Amino acid sequence: MSWSWIYTVLIIVVVIIAYALINGLRAKKAVKTLSEEEFKAGYRKAQLIDVREKKEFDEGHILGARNLPSTQIRTRYKELRQDLPIYLYCDTSSRSGRAALYLKGKGYKNLYQLDGGFKKWSGKVKSSHK
Repeated sequence: MSWSWIYTVLIIVVVIIAYALINGLRAKKAVKTLSEEEFKAGYRKAQLIDVREKKEFDEGHILGARNLPSTQIRTRYKELRQDLPIYLYCDTSSRSGRAALYLKGKGYKNLYQLDGGFKKWSGKVKSSHK
């Protein structure tokens, strides 16, 4: 095995790690992460958006949430009002963070996400099994 191959792999790994860290920091600046208590205190006066896919949403979602899958955010973001806070959540906070980053780039402010996502939610849930 040649050293140049090892150096190439190391450089690729470092670039991937740097990319992940930079995106994580950008997402952190785009959205304020709220504890479940903080989230519960404000989401009724905001746009509550579940960015998981429809199938996940139908299996169970926070009562009052609207489904806007992260895979559709680029084509449907104009459905969201810019004058109201936006409370986002997904399963674990990764997709909601990326969605917030995109929305921030489109001029949206007052973006919040649920710490730990839906998997850690203990509040009211609604299922839409069909």
